[in-house]
Amino acid sequence: MEQFTFEQLPQAVSKLHEKLNSIEQLLKEGQHQPQDTDELLSISEAARFINLSVPTIYSKVSRKEIPVNKQGKRLYFYKSELINWIKSGRRKTAFEIRQEAEQILTLNKRRANRINEPY
Repeated sequence: MEQFTFEQLPQAVSKLHEKLNSIEQLLKEGQHQPQDTDELLSISEAARFINLSVPTIYSKVSRKEIPVNKQGKRLYFYKSELINWIKSGRRKTAFEIRQEAEQILTLNKRRANRINEPY
């Protein structure tokens, strides 16, 4: 952490104030995003959004692979649900898998050591 002299304090406070204002602005901008993601989409809009053809969407709906809302004969999709659906298909990187494996091995070694400890 940087040390300030008494003469540098006004400048430091000014910089801190600017940074707080920029953080506040980012937070305010972020509050508007969730409203946009709850937008209701038709099947053609959903197809454009996730870059799939309409027939592919219909087949995924019939196989219950994609979140859908049905009203009568019409299909509707929430943008936020489509985003979450896409995120759920994320594959882990080799590095993430390796880290998970190392954590499991470490945990198993600790358990084995506890079991083998004399009472």
